[in-house]
Amino acid sequence: MNRTTPTRFSREHESDLGAIVLSGGRSSRMGRDKAAIVVRSMPLLTRICHVALAVTPTVFVVTSRAGVYEALVPLPCQIVQEPEAFQGPLAGLLWGWREMATEWVLVLACDLPKLTAPVVQQWTAQLVDTPTDAIAFLPQSTKGWEPLCGFYRRRSVPLLQAYWRDGGRSLQQWLRGRKDIRAIPDVSSTLLFNCNTPKDLEQMLADTESP
Repeated sequence: MNRTTPTRFSREHESDLGAIVLSGGRSSRMGRDKAAIVVRSMPLLTRICHVALAVTPTVFVVTSRAGVYEALVPLPCQIVQEPEAFQGPLAGLLWGWREMATEWVLVLACDLPKLTAPVVQQWTAQLVDTPTDAIAFLPQSTKGWEPLCGFYRRRSVPLLQAYWRDGGRSLQQWLRGRKDIRAIPDVSSTLLFNCNTPKDLEQMLADTESP
């Protein structure tokens, strides 16, 4: 199965958009693979792929464990195999960009169980109004920018590549203090909930079972 040939997605009055789903972490705090955890009859990785597919058919899942996730990734999503394991989200983002031919890329971590397709569709509709000098369109919380749940413009790629070559590895550090990032307005902190630990999983399952 060919999972490495990019397609192009255009809508009238909207920028071209692709999506990168990052699923390359160790899941060390969880103690088991987060991507495969089932919530409401669907693995987290499968769920976030469907969220991405709600706004573009061009979805690449970047991972160093392609064989493990083959059964979890719905078509037409394609898997991009990272050359090295556990290099971090920035490495995965840059590797995924190699497959892209779009102006904008939606970047999503696989462990965002409360993010929904309608919300991402609303965010996508706002891209057309994003200032031309903005290189990213991201949620912002009290902790700063949320780098793995938002949009990056193609113009950000050479800047990120230079940051990587200089030894930078943290997307949050790279985003800190930049003036060319625009905030997605009115984003609830609930939507940005990450399932990182067994306690997070317990909370998430309790929430999903509540009436």
